Formats: sequence, structure tokens, C-alpha cells
Amino acid sequence: MSFSNSSSSSSSSILSFLTVGERFCSVLVPFIAVIETLVFAVAHCFELDPQNKKKKKSQFSYDDFARFADESPPFTVNEVEALYELFKKLSCSIVDDGLIHKEELQLGLFTSPLSGNLFLDRVFDLFDEKKNGVIEFEEFIHALRVFHPYAPVDDKINFAFKLYDLGQTGFIEREEVKQMVIAILSESRLDLPDELLESVIDKTFADADADRDGKICIEEWKAFALLNPSLLKMMSIPYLKDITTCFPSFIFNTEVEE
Repeated sequence: MSFSNSSSSSSSSILSFLTVGERFCSVLVPFIAVIETLVFAVAHCFELDPQNKKKKKSQFSYDDFARFADESPPFTVNEVEALYELFKKLSCSIVDDGLIHKEELQLGLFTSPLSGNLFLDRVFDLFDEKKNGVIEFEEFIHALRVFHPYAPVDDKINFAFKLYDLGQTGFIEREEVKQMVIAILSESRLDLPDELLESVIDKTFADADADRDGKICIEEWKAFALLNPSLLKMMSIPYLKDITTCFPSFIFNTEVEE
């Protein structure tokens, strides 16, 4: 889908019905959709293997799952084990080494090949907390916990802040927001006119940049997010709290009892 010059007025009209917060939040929608796609896509792979009764023995014990749950609240031990089954499917899509490589994350998230996409890079970087080029299960759980409906609001706000703080300077700068918007629009196959894109970013900074220094600090971001609850709503994936019941096959294969 593309917004040409002939449809510029139409897209402007649509955006005119959105609040500033909703305009800014709309940039986050594909990111949340990607996380949802990740969980459902991997879960679908798990469900497609009903005849394979011989499951690989878990490399983790109950104590390990309990520790992961303690380190990544509000996940329970059962939820952590369910997510591990999903993690295994994704981590063996190219290299069966129990780790998620960027190419495997790309296969799980995107329907078309991407090369040098900033959006993919940011998603991978936020999951790869150790910055060693792969996503381990503990990192996978720790990142997903932010999207749990019961996760602390501050955790959601901080995660969203990191998404846009490309240079990891502790500030969100105008050019960083523009780069992320363009990357997400590209993945969504959308093309907004430059003047419309600039006006959305201008208006966003007018509301979020309280001290008018041209960048958004974490305190300004928190204030902005709390004034725009739709942003925080997008940072929750409801079925994460019901993941053990969403995927029936997990119930029959779990070895963990709570």
C-alpha cells in the first residue's frame, strides 16, 4: 500500500482524527504486531507437529525454569516452560544450537526477506541483551515479559524508550525517530509524503520535548507515555498471561506442575 501525492490529502485527513499520542503510538503498532507474530508463528510450528511424540529432552530443569520465572516476573514457571517449547522451534529453524540467530528471528517475524533493515536490527538488539550476536532463552523470556499484561508500567515505558534511543545516549532525538518511522513504514509497505512525516514528528516533539532542547529524555518520555495510555496499551499482549491454555499441546507435554 502506498500513499501517492494524489492521496496525500486523504492520508492527512485520516491522521487529523488522531491525537498526537495516537500518531506517535501508531509507529509502535508494527513493533507490537511483530512480537505477537513471533509468539503465534512459533506456536503454530509447535502445533503442526502433533505426530512427533518423541520430544527433545529439555536442557533445563524445573529449578532452571523456576529461576527464570523469578528473574522475569510476572511469568509463572508453567508459562516459562510453555515459552521454551516455542523458543526451541524458532531456534532450530536454521541452526539447531538452542540459540536464536538474527536470520532465524527474521524468518520468524517477516514474510519477505529484509537486508539491513533498521527495524529488524532494533528488535534483535533489544532481545540480545548480552550483545553477543545471538538470543539465549533467558534473554528471550526477559524481553517478552515486558509485554505481559501484568508487567510494571515503568518496564513498558523504558522498553519503548530504548526502541527509539538508537545511539543509546539516554535521549530520543528527532533523527532517530524519523529513521525508525521510515524503517517501520518500509516494513509495512507504506510510503508517507515527506511533509506529512515531518509534521507528525514536529507535533510529537512539541508535546513530548518539554524543555524544548530538541531531544526527549527519559523523564519527558515517561510523562508523555502516561498522558497517552494507548501507547501503554499497545505494550501488552493479553494472551501471554494465558499462554499455557492457548496452546493445548503444551498441557499434555509439560513436566512442570505448579
